[in-house]
Amino acid sequence: MYGKFWSLLPGPVWLRAIVALIVAVAVFLLLMEVVFPWVSTLMPYNDVAV
Repeated sequence: MYGKFWSLLPGPVWLRAIVALIVAVAVFLLLMEVVFPWVSTLMPYNDVAV
């Protein structure tokens, strides 16, 4: 999978590395800002009854 992703990136190796880093940071930020907060509202650990 990573080989396929790497072969799809344009340019020389240094440009591919920069683009891959930008994509990784974008995915990380998307997960932290959108996906994980949405999933946390669906988790049952917020329903605490003593």
